[in-house]
Amino acid sequence: MERVFNKLVRDNIPEIIISTGDEPVTRVLDDEEYKVELYKKLEEETKEVVTSKEPKETLEELADVLEVLRAIASLNKKDLNDVIEIADNKKEKRGGFEKRIFLEKTFIKDNK
Repeated sequence: MERVFNKLVRDNIPEIIISTGDEPVTRVLDDEEYKVELYKKLEEETKEVVTSKEPKETLEELADVLEVLRAIASLNKKDLNDVIEIADNKKEKRGGFEKRIFLEKTFIKDNK
């Protein structure tokens, strides 16, 4: 029986599949394919965070998102420390989300 996945997987997945007695069929992506598949993976993992039901499951899915972010940063010749530094700077200037502020609307003043 054949199961088709056609998606980017973690590096050790082929060995894990082999250890179960199954045979994986894989290929190595070129740079452009890798970038496209990383963004697909980010979307997939983010959806899994949103649909997670339990705190432990949410943390597992967030860890997957973090690993994808690490790969995307690396693809851009950066690392998570660079991303965190940018996030910290943005938080300092614009704030975080701790106050749970929900912007409903604004009124545009005529004198602008």
